[in-house]
Amino acid sequence: MGKRREMQNRLAMLDEIDGIMVAMKNLALLEARKLAAFLATQRRAVSSIETAAQDFLSFYPQALEHADDMQQLLLVIGSERGFCGDFNETLLQPIDVTAQQEGTLLVAVGRRLEAKLQGDKRIATFIEGPSVAEEVQATLVRLAKVLGELQQRPEAARRLSALYHDDESGKVRVRQLLPLAAPTGKSAHSHAPLLNLEPTRFLSQLTGQYFYAALHEVFYASLMAENRKRLEHMDSAIRRLEKDEAKMRQRYNVLRQEEIIEEIEIIMLSAEALTD
Repeated sequence: MGKRREMQNRLAMLDEIDGIMVAMKNLALLEARKLAAFLATQRRAVSSIETAAQDFLSFYPQALEHADDMQQLLLVIGSERGFCGDFNETLLQPIDVTAQQEGTLLVAVGRRLEAKLQGDKRIATFIEGPSVAEEVQATLVRLAKVLGELQQRPEAARRLSALYHDDESGKVRVRQLLPLAAPTGKSAHSHAPLLNLEPTRFLSQLTGQYFYAALHEVFYASLMAENRKRLEHMDSAIRRLEKDEAKMRQRYNVLRQEEIIEEIEIIMLSAEALTD
């Protein structure tokens, strides 16, 4: 009786855990669908700005800073929450590959990633990351404050790149955010764009708009990849849990049958004792 009761309690606990995991999976699915709409809009905005920047720089290349001699600031975007498989672990090796340049500083986003990078001397600071799309804006405010403080250092001229999970390719991607990339080819237009501002001032304002839009895209893409990882992780965990629950329920039924047989034997022995 005691074993069966213990088994019954464990089955009830597994049912409760299963319900929690299914709820977490559904929340991740809803978040992924919401992010899909955000990402589509954000990518169109970033693409438009990049096209304008490439056209401008094709005619005014002298306005662009050369990033080759700049020290690197690497923004590494991990997760704030767990239950997303190896999402943070897969960022560690690319960090070492990307941050080989001497003097590279890291800004790590997400408490789960922070736990993996504790003690790394390249870390400039850790900041709290977003858990859902609505928290991206608050994260960018914190990031802007950190970047502003880093700009006060003597070696402020840095190339800023982002290391993050790209949801489109399903791989970890390194992307240069600042300064704007040099044009890769000739402009499709035969005449230079007409400007109402000096080229350097125009580029400065365009860079600000691009940086703001690109950061949103990067964080949305990372969150999308994180939620997809969470869906995979939850699916796998739920399947394992259901298998364990099925085995335990089978064992519970065997114990119950043994108890029933024992009860029948006791009744039969009692009846035989009464007839004697």
